[in-house]
Amino acid sequence: MSVRLRADVSTTDTDNGAVLLDLRSGRYWQLNPSAAMVLRALLDGGVEDAVRRLTEAYAVPVERARDDAGALLDQLVRAGLVVS
Repeated sequence: MSVRLRADVSTTDTDNGAVLLDLRSGRYWQLNPSAAMVLRALLDGGVEDAVRRLTEAYAVPVERARDDAGALLDQLVRAGLVVS
């Protein structure tokens, strides 16, 4: 699944992950380092890329990584920050 940020969503990397800003509403979301890594992977290559990066960076089973990446993607979609 191809994912991209909505055109009016800005992202900035921080020392502690990343921040997403919805320029339409002025709302922002702070992502911890693992969530920021998953977001970059989703934007670069999709869920399977996110799963690969999570399992390489952290000692988590593939199923857990897939669930976590999918949960973040669902939250981003529900918040209207990404489109697929």
